[in-house]
Amino acid sequence: MGKIAIQLYSVRNHTEKDLTGTIKKLGEMGYEAVQFAGFFDTPAEELKKAMDEAGIVAAGSHMPYNSLTGDNLEASLEYNRKIGNDLIICPILPEELREDEGSYYRAAESLNEIGQKCKDAGFTFAYHNHNMEFFDLGNGKRGFDIIFEETDADLVKVELDCYWTTHAGYDPLQVINAYENLVVSLHIKDMLEKDGEKRSIEIGHGSLDIKSLWTAGEANGVDWYVIEQEQFDGDPLDSAKVNVENLKKVIG
Repeated sequence: MGKIAIQLYSVRNHTEKDLTGTIKKLGEMGYEAVQFAGFFDTPAEELKKAMDEAGIVAAGSHMPYNSLTGDNLEASLEYNRKIGNDLIICPILPEELREDEGSYYRAAESLNEIGQKCKDAGFTFAYHNHNMEFFDLGNGKRGFDIIFEETDADLVKVELDCYWTTHAGYDPLQVINAYENLVVSLHIKDMLEKDGEKRSIEIGHGSLDIKSLWTAGEANGVDWYVIEQEQFDGDPLDSAKVNVENLKKVIG
């Protein structure tokens, strides 16, 4: 059974000020794991100690593309190794690698190289989508298709953001079932559409079929269900508590 985590970008106004203290609060809420979106110059040993004390493990790290290339990759992997994280995720491509069909082919080649180096070092590497990877590039091709058709399935896995997939007009359930065990992580983020505007909202307050996403994930061996929220009406930590409580109710 997959485990529930939170993408720390959801509470970035708190982690920027106090990463370790925020992790402790999330552990008290019932989260099993956190997915990182920056370390804010926190020494790895200090962060690992705080995680252990909170009973929290790592559900991956979103690492900027430039931290995964050249000489930066070795340092990125070493830090993650020290905090006990073995899942490295590219959260978004730089603009020059998502401009057109050709740029996505170049991106796939680069992601393959990163994935090979991660695998050789004992890590799993995945790519996280937004909505733009599902846009038609003009000939029926999508960036998402190119990335995962042109990369080696042993080297580059899928972290599917169910919100952004839906935002682009696609059914995340179909994507999960199409890519099966290539999907190692799901971003679970509910969507509210009002007056033609789409926004993220607490789980259970939107339109996504969270139960079906969980069921499909379990059928396909997903490791992590990562709660994420980007827009708020109050304190993001309050929303984080609502999210984990409601997800646990949904999955029974």
